[in-house]
Amino acid sequence: MRDRWPPALAVAPLESPPDAVVRLPGSKSITNRALVCAALAPGETTLTGALFADDTEAMVEAVRALGAEVECDPGAATMRVRSTGAVGPAPDAVIDARMSGTTGRFVAPLAALSEHGVTIDGHPQLRTRPFGDLADALRRLGVSVEFPGGGDGLPMRIRGPILTDAAPVAADRSSQFLSGLMMAAGAVPGGMSLPVVGPAVSQSYVEMTAAVMRAFGASVRVEPGFVQVAGGGYRPVERFAVEPDASSASYFMAAAAITGGTVRIEGLGAGSIQGDTGFAGVLESMGASMAQDEDGTTVTGGPLRGVDIDLADMSDTAPTLAPVAALAQTPTRVRGIGFVRGKESDRIAAVVTELSRCGVEARELDDGFEVVPGAAVTGTRVRTYDDHRIAMAFAVLGLVVPGMEIENPGCVAKTFPGFYEALDGLRPGQESRWA
Repeated sequence: MRDRWPPALAVAPLESPPDAVVRLPGSKSITNRALVCAALAPGETTLTGALFADDTEAMVEAVRALGAEVECDPGAATMRVRSTGAVGPAPDAVIDARMSGTTGRFVAPLAALSEHGVTIDGHPQLRTRPFGDLADALRRLGVSVEFPGGGDGLPMRIRGPILTDAAPVAADRSSQFLSGLMMAAGAVPGGMSLPVVGPAVSQSYVEMTAAVMRAFGASVRVEPGFVQVAGGGYRPVERFAVEPDASSASYFMAAAAITGGTVRIEGLGAGSIQGDTGFAGVLESMGASMAQDEDGTTVTGGPLRGVDIDLADMSDTAPTLAPVAALAQTPTRVRGIGFVRGKESDRIAAVVTELSRCGVEARELDDGFEVVPGAAVTGTRVRTYDDHRIAMAFAVLGLVVPGMEIENPGCVAKTFPGFYEALDGLRPGQESRWA
């Protein structure tokens, strides 16, 4: 998916404000959670509207390695999962999580359901991301966990089974540790109690995990500082519909805000289980207008002002907010996202560095960043740090700022292979620039 793009891609400004309806691929977060739950449900489940991208392909291969059958139809956006409900990896199986944090961190607790040793590894970028908090929780459950390379990063060798029914979980660096343990707990006889140690980040993703689990028949109670999962396993779902990806939607909402145009995200409405749908409200607080119904969300741009906002529960949208803040009339401060320094890139440093290279005054904070608009924004060749969210955020800035080029544009294949084609859909009557 990455190889079809040149080393750098120029993004031309729009000739007029867009008035567009955008239909986006499925949510990566929901697709990967549904794959896990379907792999633990005895029977057959079909996911509709599923995302096909590097991260979800990594999860498909992972659940196959753990014993499930998965039949994929990218053209129809469906995945058919058949499972016995048991985790049955081959002895000494090695699972490649690629660059997918959700895959590595969700599959580790699943592997702990088996007595066979499983090694989880990944791309060098994923190897730099921490797994120690998850390992600590698994060890408290009686699971053997080793890091052959030293430290607390991949590769990670796991041998179950889970022997106890309770373990505290640190979730101040990533909610993925807690989400992975929650899903595994649904398959543990008697269930599991998971006290949460310290302030949990990205709480909306924990709620999303619980919602997907409930759709597959699990009983989950999420309270501040505590999660209780009843045992009894999962049941298959004849057709599980995956919502459009709210994090991906943020780029098109931002495009409407900074161009003064109107963009409607079809299929992402008021009933969404994704916390990142709240990004539309952030833009509304900055001066855009927002309308939401059961079938979609519409954002229309207008004069923009800065905000002081905590994005801890929708941290993936922090890079998206950067170009909006650069074009606002007053400063913006983003707080509560110190943990994103450990994502695919240091997203605080990356945002500040690239805004500065565009002539925008920006500075790092311990838990976020500040943007002070005023100077003219100039085009540059944006370094993406092999981070899909940096690439997509600054491509949006290119819709209004001449001279923007995105280095390593193919990194968007991690979650949104068709991003540039979708962005080009904001250019009515023009041929695709990305074909």
